[in-house]
Amino acid sequence: MSNSPDKRNEWRAIFYVQARVAILFVPVVASLLIIAALAGNERKSVPSTIDPTVTGSVR
Repeated sequence: MSNSPDKRNEWRAIFYVQARVAILFVPVVASLLIIAALAGNERKSVPSTIDPTVTGSVR
């Protein structure tokens, strides 16, 4: 393998394309994390609010 300037420029161009594609996915991943955090909070709060009303209506 030779370390010619052409090969370096080619690898540099490939790296730049991969970096641009990765930057496109950052907002997608961030929004999925926000959605997962909100969904996780709702799951924890729902059983605590349902249980007292169900047991109160049965009595």
